[in-house]
Amino acid sequence: MPASPAWGNCVIKKSTFKKILIANRGEIAVRVIRACRETGIRSVAVYSERDRVSLHVRMADEAVLIGPPPASESYLVIDKIIAAAKQTGAEAIHPGYGFLSENASFAEACEENGIIFIGPSAEAMRLMGSKTSARTAMESSGVPIVPGTTQPLKNDEEAWAVAHRIGFPLMIKAAAGGGGKGMRLVTGEQDMESALRTTRSEALNAFKDDSIYIEKFISQPRHIEIQILADKHGHTIYLGERECSIQRRHQKVIEETPSTLIDASMRRKMGETAVAVARASRYVNAGTVEFLVDAQKNFYFLEMNTRLQVEHPITEWVTGIDLVKQQFSIAAGEALGISQDEVRPRGAAIECRIYAEDPYNNFYPSPGRVTLIGRPAGPGIRVDSGAYEGWEVPLEYDPLLAKVTAWGKDRAEAIARLSRALSEYEIVGIKTGIPFYQKILQHPDFLSGTYDTRFIDRFLEEKDAAGESSQVEALNDRKDLNEEQVIALTAAVMHVLRNGKQGRQPATAVTSISRWKWTGRQENLEGTENQ
Repeated sequence: MPASPAWGNCVIKKSTFKKILIANRGEIAVRVIRACRETGIRSVAVYSERDRVSLHVRMADEAVLIGPPPASESYLVIDKIIAAAKQTGAEAIHPGYGFLSENASFAEACEENGIIFIGPSAEAMRLMGSKTSARTAMESSGVPIVPGTTQPLKNDEEAWAVAHRIGFPLMIKAAAGGGGKGMRLVTGEQDMESALRTTRSEALNAFKDDSIYIEKFISQPRHIEIQILADKHGHTIYLGERECSIQRRHQKVIEETPSTLIDASMRRKMGETAVAVARASRYVNAGTVEFLVDAQKNFYFLEMNTRLQVEHPITEWVTGIDLVKQQFSIAAGEALGISQDEVRPRGAAIECRIYAEDPYNNFYPSPGRVTLIGRPAGPGIRVDSGAYEGWEVPLEYDPLLAKVTAWGKDRAEAIARLSRALSEYEIVGIKTGIPFYQKILQHPDFLSGTYDTRFIDRFLEEKDAAGESSQVEALNDRKDLNEEQVIALTAAVMHVLRNGKQGRQPATAVTSISRWKWTGRQENLEGTENQ
């Protein structure tokens, strides 16, 4: 991969911190631990009883047990995290993403206890964490926002009034939402009451806040986000965009950079707007400003994620800038070692999120023991993972196992490398979405870059229709069945397909394994377990 001019300017001092606690688990905890190791910083892991043998616990220099398996009794308990930092002498805490990463009270608790929070201030987090207050602030700063409300709705009567004013379709969203939770599309009046009730309930359960607001629904939108870095000395830069329109249930699953939609002029405008958003909120550290882009290429502020994003590796690929190390440096009070003019992304990068889930059973979680892993490698491939052979995937937490990212000199090479990497990835013992991603990467709309946030919905509808048609045709070709039997079996097939009750598929093992190899591997695994 060619060197970017930015790389030589991103010098991270090895003496930034002596010890950092990672208030997270899984692949992101492993990612931060590796950054600590490369910069000579000792790492402290925290873990629940369920995660006692997790990879991040094995890799850290120190580890502290913080409670029972439920996150509400371990990873989400601020006092336990602070106590672990004090116990181990950690000077700073990196929150990762999820859990307490966007909790302003956690940032305040760190400050009150003399511990540096590797992220933005509690003030900036509160402003941008509330979607309605963020919309209000952006509107007053001249940043374009999607038409809708800028204050939480008081009651259903107000919601109906807003709906009639801006018209259907519209989106009802949790004011404290994030991660694709607390969102409902309302296509007409018939869906309004149930959507209000369901969104409030989900918001209360997920964020302990049932405040909601309404936005006009943008047809065929693209979801584009801009990565920013801001230091404590007033310097803010943007590192290009990430295309995040391949989503399932409002959750990103494939991301790429650069976007096929954006040209240099639009990239500059969106980047400068993202910098304006950061400055308006007095933001410091790494953050992401998210936009919706309509069919006419008008872009609107959506929200700001006040943390490191899951998909940050693709930005690291094209810029050569280690975002986690930059977070360390900024939190320690150092100035950014790079100017905007020196940020010159090279090539293209794509990421797939590998979840422990069954793509043939409505993506239902697939916990269990991982009996074999064969990770992809080779030119332009990176795998960030928290899994290992013999590890049992817990049901209590997010089922993200790994992220596979590929870099290429252009988009075509990045896609080819990612496709090759997925074909090499073996995970035996559980099911994953790898076969699903392989089909997406071959889809004409993805290859042409002409997709939007409803791509996966349409893709699944196409697959269902194709499966239904082929199986019904096969029944009609059966010569051993009479007309009544064909009708009965056709009805049964359509019922199964339309209700997502397909037969259980084998655990993910993308490459074929001969029986001789499989027998040998099984013997090795059994021998290991008996030791």
